[in-house]
Amino acid sequence: MTNTAETNENKETMNEQLEGQVEEQAKAMPELTGEESMEELLDYYESSIKKFEEGQVITGTVISVGRDNVLVDVGYKSEGLISIQEFMDDEGNVNVNLNDQFEVMIEVWDEEEETVLLSREKAKQVKIWDQIKDIYDDDGTMEGVITSRVKGGFSVDIGLQAFLPGSQADLRPIRNMDEMVNKTYTFKILKYNKKRNNIVLSRRVLLEAERDNLRSQTLETIEDGKVMEGIVKNITEYGVFVDLGGVDGLLHITDISWGRVKHPSELFGIGDKITVKILSFDLEKERVSLGMKQLTPDPWTTAAEKYAVESKVTGKVVSLTDYGAFIELEEGVEGLIHVSEMSWTRKIRHPSQMVSVGEEISAVVLDLKPENRRISLGIKQTVDNPWEVISQKYPVGTVIEGKIKNITEFGLFIGIDDDIDGLVHISDISWTKRIKHPSEIYKKNDVIQAVVLDIDKANERFSLGIKQTQPDPWESVAQRYEVGKEISGVITNLTDFGIFVELEEGIEGLVHVSEISKENINSPKEHFKISDTITAKVMNINSDERRIGLSIKRLEEDDDSKYLEEFAKNMKPASSAFGELLRNNIQEQVEANKSKEDETGQTDDEAGSQDVSDSDQASEEEGTDKE
Repeated sequence: MTNTAETNENKETMNEQLEGQVEEQAKAMPELTGEESMEELLDYYESSIKKFEEGQVITGTVISVGRDNVLVDVGYKSEGLISIQEFMDDEGNVNVNLNDQFEVMIEVWDEEEETVLLSREKAKQVKIWDQIKDIYDDDGTMEGVITSRVKGGFSVDIGLQAFLPGSQADLRPIRNMDEMVNKTYTFKILKYNKKRNNIVLSRRVLLEAERDNLRSQTLETIEDGKVMEGIVKNITEYGVFVDLGGVDGLLHITDISWGRVKHPSELFGIGDKITVKILSFDLEKERVSLGMKQLTPDPWTTAAEKYAVESKVTGKVVSLTDYGAFIELEEGVEGLIHVSEMSWTRKIRHPSQMVSVGEEISAVVLDLKPENRRISLGIKQTVDNPWEVISQKYPVGTVIEGKIKNITEFGLFIGIDDDIDGLVHISDISWTKRIKHPSEIYKKNDVIQAVVLDIDKANERFSLGIKQTQPDPWESVAQRYEVGKEISGVITNLTDFGIFVELEEGIEGLVHVSEISKENINSPKEHFKISDTITAKVMNINSDERRIGLSIKRLEEDDDSKYLEEFAKNMKPASSAFGELLRNNIQEQVEANKSKEDETGQTDDEAGSQDVSDSDQASEEEGTDKE
């Protein structure tokens, strides 16, 4: 029922339209008298029907909407057809109704077949081409939407597809061309060709005209010291270019902030609106220098009040160098912590051992020079100096125990506490042993005991000794080896000037070549060898110089003297004058030896001592073959 009603309604509508057309045609026709012939009547009929040409744009009315076509009355004996596709949107919906009127273009006109094919879209295009011609002739503008990127530029929808070259899209090269897609802009028509269906647009021409207009206005108002708003147009490593309104100014990186700026891109983005101050302006060259930090007071003008010497401050580590760390106390105010001011006890080779960039730390102001924009800081001053109390905690003579932290050729470093290391010099390891390198006896992390020898707070030195934990054996050597005592030892070294004999571990004596024998000996090596055990007589002892003089010759002389004395005692009374004479001579010889020993014994000791001293000196000059 519904479809029937609609059909009847459509028929009534069509009849009304036809009646209207007939009336219009009747008005246009000449009045008939009734006497006209058939030929004349046919001519009148033909003339009443409009004549059309292919490509002509006319107005039509929708009289029917079918599945594939839309039937449009254009005032001809046959209705025109338009493909239904021209009325479908992207989702497939048909957007056309009965009695809709719009302009169409005649694509095909065949009178014999009475076929009329129409196009609404082409009619629109024809109309747009007419608009384009008018706009181009009047030097006008038109809006369009950039639909996509194409080779060399953009495709723009202005009702027709037009081309926008990349060089004509903006005043400067575009970094991200995709950002312009699907946006609406105003364009100027550079050229067009209807036959080739070619339209070239420009946006840059309009922007240049706008810029020139703004420039002239800006140049009239710009002056030094003026505060203005601008748009960030470009960012470089040395600064920011700002559009002040047709005039570009440079905001140098040093004028962005009182604080540290690594790169302007950290603070700005292209298109940002910022406020700046005109620092200088050259009208002839149209050069403008801008500043942003000048909009706020210089923080160094009040630094003396905020950061007094010895006051404690807090800041952020912003930079590290080989010689220290820079700390930002506030924007524009930075202080330096030198590596020497980072620790009381540790030797800091690089500040990264103590702090890292971005870290918040506390420090003490050591020195302030606002005129030079410098503040010296220290972090070791935030804690007590361990060297101030170390002497009270470990007075000289104290025996301490610690772990070996490092071994060098000149000694051992022992960990005490609070990162303080004590040094045991190689000469303070043993009283008697000759040590070439401490690693011969000790290894890292060994726990040892040592005696505090000295604490130098000024130079931060803590001296220790291992040998001092035991008595010096040379202090009692005179009691163990009395002068004149007969002792035995092992030969440890043979030189041209004498024999070195080890009496006990670390204690050696020297038999000078002159004290080896009564006979003349050129070299001890001819008569002795290392590791032989020999017996000698102690001639002298010098505990201060750690020397013991020995003599084999004196021991032999004592043996000879004892033999003569014993022989004299056991001799029978002489039976002849010769025997009596012999006995008297022997007795005199014994007494002479005793007298010589009593009278000259001290002199011989001194001579022996001098021999030992001379021999030791020679030993040092020759580098001591023993070593």
